[in-house]
Order: sequence, then structure tokens, then C-alpha cells
Amino acid sequence: MYDHLEVKDRIIKVATDLFHKQGYSDTGINQIIEEANIAKASLYYHFATKDELCIAYLQQRHRDWNSSLESYIGRKRNKALAAFDFLLDDNEQSDYRGCSFLNILPETSPDKKNIYREIQSHKKALLLFFENQLGGDKPELAYAIYSLFENAIIESQMHRSQEPVLKLKKIAASLIQNNSL
Repeated sequence: MYDHLEVKDRIIKVATDLFHKQGYSDTGINQIIEEANIAKASLYYHFATKDELCIAYLQQRHRDWNSSLESYIGRKRNKALAAFDFLLDDNEQSDYRGCSFLNILPETSPDKKNIYREIQSHKKALLLFFENQLGGDKPELAYAIYSLFENAIIESQMHRSQEPVLKLKKIAASLIQNNSL
């Protein structure tokens, strides 16, 4: 399935699929090796530990997610609200799997600082996205919209429903329209 990819890319692609589908903790190195159709030595040549692989996965996921978001919102007038539409689409495509970064958070301990740093970096970039879309001079409003967006991810995953996204988008639209906070 992934044999056309270079070994390192194949490892990351398989890890991405497995981590996203079944979680970080429930995915074993042997399963990655088997599904990537590589030798164990090949995996450890590129990634000394599962944590290093997790970091590479999160970095790739960040690039892919941002690229998908940017492509989706493209020329939309209100990109901050279009992000909620992107989430609706993402829920359909991923079967409400939620945020890869938030999913990994409870599966890792706080002493895994490099993994935590990748998660925090992604979330900071998302907050910056909302700040930029709202003009940069409304940090409280941007943080409120960011928080509504994050809540929409969690609630839609938990309830396996688009309803939380739609409700929270409506609240975000009201806040943006009224320029309140």
C-alpha cells in the first residue's frame, strides 16, 4: 500500500494512519514495522524511539492539517468562521476522530517534553491563525474564537455529531459580528 514511498516517509505515513485511527498507546512498534513492510533496523535507523516517531508524526500532521485548512478556507471572506466549516468537513472525512494533538495529550506523560512542545506549538499556531484572521488587535476575541473552535472539536468527537460545531460557530459569528469582548 505504501511501498512506493521512501522508507522514512512510509514509516511516518503508517504511524500517522495508525496513531490517528487507534491511538498512540495502542499502536505498537511491531505493528508499524509490519504494516510499513520494513525491517526493524530500518525503523530504528530513522527513529531511535517511539517518541521520536511520535514527534515526526506530529510535525507531519501539523503541516498536513494547516495545508488542508488553508486550502479549504482559500478565498472565503470570513476565514475564522470558515475554519468551523473546515471542521465539519474534517469530521465527515475522519469519522469524528478529533484532533490528533489532543488525542495524544492524555496518552503521554508530562515528562515527555518534546512531545508536549509539538502539541503546544500546534495549538499556538492555531491561536495565531485566529488572531491574524481577526486583525491581530483583538487578542481576547481571537482567544474566545479559538476556544470555541477547540471545544467544537472535542464536543463533536465526544458526541459524534456536527451539532456542537454548528452551535459554536453561531456563537463565534455573533462575537465576531458584535466585535465583543
